[in-house]
Amino acid sequence: MRRWLDEFKRSLISLPRVAKRAIMLALDSLAIPVALWAALAIRTGGEVSPYITNALIALPFLVLLTIPVFIRLGLYRSILRFAGPEIILSILKGVTLSVLVLAATIALGRLHEFPRSVMLIYWLLMVFYMVGIRYLIRIFFAQETSAPKGRKTAIYGAGMAGHKLATMLESNNEIEPVCFFDDNRALDGSMVGGLPVHHTAEIGDVIERLGIEQILLALPNVSRHRRKAIIDSLEAFPVHVYTIPAIEDIVSGKARVDEIREIDISDLLGRDAVEPDAELFRACITDRVVMVTGAGGSIGSELCRQIVGLEPKALILFELSEYALYQIHDELEQHLREAGRSGAFPIKAMLGNVQDRDRLRAIISGFGVQTIYHTAAYKHVPIVEYNITDGVLNNIFGTRAVAETAVETGVETFVSVSTDKAVRPTNVMGATKRFAELILQGLADTDSATRFCMVRFGNVLDSSGSVVPVFRRQIRQGGPVTVTHPDVQRYFMTIQEAAQLVIQAGSMGQGGDVFVLDMGEPVRINDLARKMIHLMGMSVRDEQNPEGDIAITYTGLRPGEKLYEELLIGDNVEKTRHPMIMRAMEAMLPWPEMQAHLDSLYEACKNADYEKIRSILLAVVNDYAPNSEIVDHLGTLEQAAAAGSRSLH
Repeated sequence: MRRWLDEFKRSLISLPRVAKRAIMLALDSLAIPVALWAALAIRTGGEVSPYITNALIALPFLVLLTIPVFIRLGLYRSILRFAGPEIILSILKGVTLSVLVLAATIALGRLHEFPRSVMLIYWLLMVFYMVGIRYLIRIFFAQETSAPKGRKTAIYGAGMAGHKLATMLESNNEIEPVCFFDDNRALDGSMVGGLPVHHTAEIGDVIERLGIEQILLALPNVSRHRRKAIIDSLEAFPVHVYTIPAIEDIVSGKARVDEIREIDISDLLGRDAVEPDAELFRACITDRVVMVTGAGGSIGSELCRQIVGLEPKALILFELSEYALYQIHDELEQHLREAGRSGAFPIKAMLGNVQDRDRLRAIISGFGVQTIYHTAAYKHVPIVEYNITDGVLNNIFGTRAVAETAVETGVETFVSVSTDKAVRPTNVMGATKRFAELILQGLADTDSATRFCMVRFGNVLDSSGSVVPVFRRQIRQGGPVTVTHPDVQRYFMTIQEAAQLVIQAGSMGQGGDVFVLDMGEPVRINDLARKMIHLMGMSVRDEQNPEGDIAITYTGLRPGEKLYEELLIGDNVEKTRHPMIMRAMEAMLPWPEMQAHLDSLYEACKNADYEKIRSILLAVVNDYAPNSEIVDHLGTLEQAAAAGSRSLH
């Protein structure tokens, strides 16, 4: 019987659209006289014979005029299996117009004996029929067939977004919505869109009883703090947790309500971003020529995305990588086209190296650059440890070249992006970034008209060096998830928030300022890995749970890494007008002294004198403490360089 029923369904579904419409037209055409006769029977208690003649006069006009109305309202364009609540409104309109046709026929035909109350009964019967037949058809095709079912899914949030999500998922063969969870006690036990609503206190029992495999968070407009609390509460259950986009993305058309995503790691931080201060946000950008170095990098590209929305006079993208430059230039141009602002201001894609002063001078003076956001740097700690000379040349001398060229060409504002690794560094990358800060502090102490400032912060989520995409890939591959050390901690911030704060901090600079962003509480990477494993519906395999799904292995700290990062060198810090930005008051070196160190450092780089490079970094950067691995590595490099030199002679 089941097989025959499945075959019957498939044969109906495979019918041409014209045939399906013809069937519905025929059913509705038959329903009109039946409804009229039934209305008369109900009104007269079954004594319809006195009204048969009038009914037969009215009926042809009623059918011939009502069906075109139904066609016009699109009742035969909808695919009934996927039709939503909007079809009910069309039915109400159509039946109401049908009643008006009946009333007009009675009036024009002077059928005065026709009971007027029949029209109300006819309206009710037709609405009941047209809604009912379509609902039954939908239920019939929605019933289980021999095809495999999707994953049993609960929707967290029985509000408008949750209801719409459940409706849209009905046609998804991979997802089978079975219930809602909501913390509103008033909804407990009710039905929304045909699905039961359970209170969140019952999540564990319902998951086990219904065999729920995944939960979709339909909470597009709740705060991050609230979202984090919900996600934390779901971590204990053996389900994969997904989310839908934020309400602003849905409203703007950037995303659909049924677009299922992995949990955004920013939700795990629980930090609600502070809206930008409009005055600070626009001060250095609107109606100004802005240049971003390292425009194709993680921070550089996000700065560019923020800048294009602030109406600059021109935006200059400066990047060493041709591919990265092409990508960000194309993305920004497309964004302007989609926003209807194509050609609103020029976006220039310029290839170049930050150490090339001639190239910098030609671009900055040629375009009349007024504001520079300097993000170009080598940032990956282990890579810089193994490429010390290149790290020093790019991070230190690249910054010096851009900064001195900015002074030469009369740039108004120079904002440099720094890192928490510049505070008491244990690696070359951090030491070079602190050295770069000292260069800008020294230049700011001269008679330069250029206003220099630095913005220091920690890791940004989903950047090129973030652990998040790495962990996600490792979990999908079945593990293991690799963590350097059980106790390692890092600060995290969303890349959008970081870019917005960099722009605002730059507007507050007075000269030589070191701004520090409020990164919230540091996150234990081990805890982050475990949370991601749990929220992807799996368990951690360890001594307590040897049958778990994903193991975590500890690989040891890499060269130059430390367990904890810091944002402040000392305790001398003051608030600014923005609650998320602090100004650090830190020691600096006079510019003539810095110049002497820079000259020595450049000679050491030319001669590949790694010991000299290290000694200068130690002398200039307070609290620079390279770990033993780096010292050994420097010695190895020296030996390799010496051996290479001997082989050339």
